Amino acid sequence: MPDLRGRLLANESLAPLTWFRVGGPAQVLFTPADEDDLAYFLKSLPGELPVTVVGVGSNLIVRDDGVLGVVIRLSPRGFGEASAEKEIISAGAAALDKRVAEVAAAANLAGLEFLFGIPGTVGGALRMNAGANGAETKDVLIEAIGIDRAGKKRVFANADMKFAYRNSGVDASIIFTSARFRGTPAAAEAIRARMNEVQTHRETAQPIRDKTGGSTFKNPPGHSAWKLIDAAGCRGLRLGGAQVSEMHCNFLINTGNATGHDIETLGETVRARVKDASGIELQWEIKRIGIPI
Repeated sequence: MPDLRGRLLANESLAPLTWFRVGGPAQVLFTPADEDDLAYFLKSLPGELPVTVVGVGSNLIVRDDGVLGVVIRLSPRGFGEASAEKEIISAGAAALDKRVAEVAAAANLAGLEFLFGIPGTVGGALRMNAGANGAETKDVLIEAIGIDRAGKKRVFANADMKFAYRNSGVDASIIFTSARFRGTPAAAEAIRARMNEVQTHRETAQPIRDKTGGSTFKNPPGHSAWKLIDAAGCRGLRLGGAQVSEMHCNFLINTGNATGHDIETLGETVRARVKDASGIELQWEIKRIGIPI
């Protein structure tokens, strides 16, 4: 790939790129310079090589033996822009959700305040229909742009995204690079008040100062995951250096020396106890990547 402009590294540790601060190396880590560089890379890459995409690692467990193939990480430098024009907010896939909410607020556009409380990026929000405080990505998305494994640009309207609860039905091989959202004109004071509510809720109800990874499990229909976990006696449960948060049962934390195995095994232990106690099988919301346990 003589025309490659991005950064290509072999056996690069992924632990520093995740909020849990655990996990092994990527066999190859590629950080593209921009969308064209990403397209060139994917077009040139042998089709049999596995590709995994990561963002800021806020909702991610990397397993200890690392990740085979290529890990692609979109950087803010090439994919982190965010801007507003009239009622449309445009953002790169590496733009922080919080930043998108701030850009919308500065333009007096409501509807995206919920993103202020989500510690991820636009790319992750598109892939998992990220939501909080009663709103989801599907409520505000106009269209998303991505690159397929052949290096071709693809445009996905909201309906094409096949959104479901914490999921998108778009082929997993698509790497989202940007998106456009629609806001609703509103008074600046009301927007800021709503954003403050979102932030206050997060600070008072979630262990945001710990090494954590966001909500661990999806809420089953008609239930709250944290209530099921609490009822199963898992609040504060420890395994190695991993612990179920005392503050919020649907958060796992690295107390200081946890491994990826500790965190994932603790999660599976919680799932088993909830299943025994309630008959409900919790589904992982956190993404787990790498060579399985």
